[in-house]
Amino acid sequence: MDKNKIVVTCPKGLTPFLRGEILDLSLPVLGESVAGITTEGGMNDAMRLNFHLRTGHRVLLLLREFYASSPEDLYRETASIRWEDYIDDNGYISVTSSVSTPSIKDTRYANVKCKDAIVDRLLAVCGRRPDSGPDRDRTVIYLYWKDSRCAIYLDTSGEPLSKRGYRKLPFRAPMQETLAAAVVMATGWSGEGSFINPMCGSGTLAIEAALIALNRPPGLLRSNFGFMHIKGYNKAEWDGIRASAKARPSGKLAGRIIATDINPEAIEAAGKNADTAGVKQYLEFGTSDFSETVVPEGGGVVVLNPGYGERMGDIDTLASVYGGIGDFFKKKCKGYRGFIFTGNPELAKKVGLRAKKRTVFFNGEIECRLLEYELYEGSRDPRGPRPDQAKSD
Repeated sequence: MDKNKIVVTCPKGLTPFLRGEILDLSLPVLGESVAGITTEGGMNDAMRLNFHLRTGHRVLLLLREFYASSPEDLYRETASIRWEDYIDDNGYISVTSSVSTPSIKDTRYANVKCKDAIVDRLLAVCGRRPDSGPDRDRTVIYLYWKDSRCAIYLDTSGEPLSKRGYRKLPFRAPMQETLAAAVVMATGWSGEGSFINPMCGSGTLAIEAALIALNRPPGLLRSNFGFMHIKGYNKAEWDGIRASAKARPSGKLAGRIIATDINPEAIEAAGKNADTAGVKQYLEFGTSDFSETVVPEGGGVVVLNPGYGERMGDIDTLASVYGGIGDFFKKKCKGYRGFIFTGNPELAKKVGLRAKKRTVFFNGEIECRLLEYELYEGSRDPRGPRPDQAKSD
């Protein structure tokens, strides 16, 4: 397949991190939106993106763009694509979409028309039509239809890339893997110094930190991608991409990764997830209140993701928790950079420390902040914050 437009989607707020990852793969950045980056390449590039990206969700390879003012236009243009070049007639397809057009009232109808065009074409050309349904574990087609502009893509990821394959036990309210990777990137930690993660839950932040420090591509953990179910899939090229990554020197983990949670069930889940991810030997888990977490000398980062009153926890109780985090920072984390990920700015005020930096993220539809605190000896100065502690948005 020749070079074509590739759209890599991501959660809102992650495009700066995704942009850097794409450039690191020596691919161009042709455009940027609030939830995606446009680049270009062929199927080999799509495979590399699926293998290496930590903050991307789906890698969409453009097949055709056209204008459609009705479902009939959509059907006709979609049926004109040579689907026999991409899909086995004995295969299975799933159609997903993003549709916003006055042409139809029920966006699901667009999926049906798109699917019908594909299977009808294959029936006419090959004498057999593939099965179809909602499962994304085989060939996935993505339809974008905004007003009269349409685009049809091969979804080379299939299941979102956030599904690494290691989180067998998610525990409650887990942070998505792509978001966790971006949070680790935002802290600037890459293996130097220690990474301390109290309130670790199912361990996603600590696991992603280990994968980043060890320079292990997240695609090593997955055995199934959408591109594997597209005609012409070159297994030798895919094996080469994997072999090249395995041959590279492993990253260095100079510090310790310590993850704790007061709930023993969370620690059990985190340990099993880390084992599945192949990084358990690099992580130190412990059952304790966050305030009792061991913080080694030598500096590093300490990251907490406390509740913020949306899906769990009582606001009054959480207020004392946030205040306790401030005390924990001041008493035990001097010489570290402290981070709190929260979707509740009012609760964040209870920390009692001035944030040096605020980075915007979205946890689903909830706008959140990663708050950074530089923890000097005697963090709270009665004379007020120093110039380098000024508010930054």
